Formats: sequence, C-alpha cells, structure tokens
Amino acid sequence: MALTINHQTNDISNATGTIIVNGVAVGGDNTPPVFGLGSRSVFGGGRSSSSTDVIEYITVATPGNATDFGNLLAATKAPAGLSNSTRGVFGGGNSGSNLNVMQYITIATTGNATDFGDLLGAAMQVAGASGETRGLFAGGGFDHNTQDVIQYITIATAGNATDFGNMSVGRNNSATCVNVTRAVFCTGKGNSFATSNVIDYVTVATAGNATDFGDTIANYYGASGTTDGVRGVFGSIMDSGGSATNTMEYITIDTTGNGTDFGNLTRTAKQGAGGNGDGTYGIFGVGDLTNVINRITIQTAGNATDFGNLTATLLEPAGFSGT
Repeated sequence: MALTINHQTNDISNATGTIIVNGVAVGGDNTPPVFGLGSRSVFGGGRSSSSTDVIEYITVATPGNATDFGNLLAATKAPAGLSNSTRGVFGGGNSGSNLNVMQYITIATTGNATDFGDLLGAAMQVAGASGETRGLFAGGGFDHNTQDVIQYITIATAGNATDFGNMSVGRNNSATCVNVTRAVFCTGKGNSFATSNVIDYVTVATAGNATDFGDTIANYYGASGTTDGVRGVFGSIMDSGGSATNTMEYITIDTTGNGTDFGNLTRTAKQGAGGNGDGTYGIFGVGDLTNVINRITIQTAGNATDFGNLTATLLEPAGFSGT
C-alpha cells in the first residue's frame, strides 16, 4: 500500500500505486503484483471436428489474429491452463481418454510443450488458477463422475501435483479468477448434469477447503474467467438448458458477494478460454466452435469488442497469459 502525502494540505492518503509527494512521484509502483497476467495471451488444445494439439498466442494490447506458438504433447480437448506470468502449465484434458498429464511452456519463447508431471488423477474440464508460486487445479471429471478435489503444483518446479483440499461442491467446467492472495472458482456442472451458481474461494498459499463467496446471477457452466487482480469477469457461458449465451458478469475478488451484470460478448458463446489479460484488458477466446476473440476493459463494465480470430474454430481450449 502506498502513501500519498500533500504538505500544503497535510493530507495523507493510502492507495495502491506510485508514491506521490506534492504531486511528484518519488517511489515505485507499490501495487501488489498479480501473477498470470502479461502482454501475451496463449490458447492451447480444444476441439472442433476433432481434438487439436495447437498452441497459439496474441499480444493483448494489439488487436489482430492469433499466431502459431507450437504444439501440445498430444491433441487434447478440454485441458486446464494456469501460469505465473513466465511459465504456463496445461493440465488434464482428454485424448481419447481422460489424462493426468501436465505440460508446460515458457510464455515468452515459442515452441512445443514439455512434460511437467502428473495430476492426482485423470480428468478433463478441470479449472486452473495460479498465484506467484503455486498453481491450483480444481474439480473436473465428466457427466456422472465429477470431483471436488483441489490440487496444487509449484509452477517453477516440474513435478507431480499435491492435494490442497476440496471445493464446496464437486463440479467440472468451472471458471476461475485470482488476485494476489485468492483463487475464486465459479459455477460448473455436477453429477447428473446439475448446473451450479456457486462461487467459492481459497487462499492460494494456504492448503484447505474452499469457502463460500456468493452466487452468480443464474445457474450455468462452461464459463471462462479473466481478471485484473481486483475484479474478476466471467463470460462464454452455457446456461442450465445447454444453450450458449453472450452474457458476462463480474465480482470484486476481495469482497465476497454475488455476481453483477457486466455486459455482453459480441456473440453467443460457451466453453471458451479465459484466464487471459494484461491487467487492463481481459481476453475471451469465445468458444462454441467459433474462432472469435473478444476483449474487454476489466474496470469498465460494458460490451466486449472484436479482437481478431484464432487459427481454427474451437470449443474448450485452455488459456493463460504472461510475458
């Protein structure tokens, strides 16, 4: 937290950001870093007529089409993604059967993925979230075999996942957002295809079970999330009847409570890739077998704008950002 000091008025105020004395910046930016943000957003895996191993990327500040990055270890639908801004990790998914494989890339350097280690069990449609050091994979499974397990890795050190705790309810197809301390898990689909409006959270540095945060506006699943470390926005939603929507909603991550309407994507969509942004802009790889990329300004509620296109039409890719 920074101090702003005005010697003419004797005002001293607390704020995040640069230290200001009499209107002059005298210190660095004290805003807590949010890991998993950066100038480059990466998309990997997913499916159209078949699963893909393609990894591609965009530069968040510059609208345009995605560029080839490299390839996953195998064609994989419905993997999860997380990053610490330098390294991105893909976890789980399905390549004909569910996978326990984790694999990683260095976000600044194009190339193919490398084996990282194994999840506690094979699962697709897992949710990924990350802090400075730890990455979390939560939930997953399929249809009548969803799980509530949260597991963690140390992102900088390849190895197998470790048990963290449990979500408040077992579900797959959840969305996530993070700040410097919390990871939030939003909605999903449980056993017998029951959709959820549950939002819960954990403290990333402290292993344990999730705590109730609030509720989304409606029950849904297949959403993706983006964040600037203060506000989390969820979009690319499938409603309880299985139809894609164009709605987005947001929460303030440090303040428990229910979701609030944010605006609309440029088209109806479901099961896209979020987890992308540079701290100002949030990116949605819209999904629903389209190649559309949308962008929002996270602190300004409103409708998304067209950014460009992925190299192929996709459903259920993974996404994350870094530099």
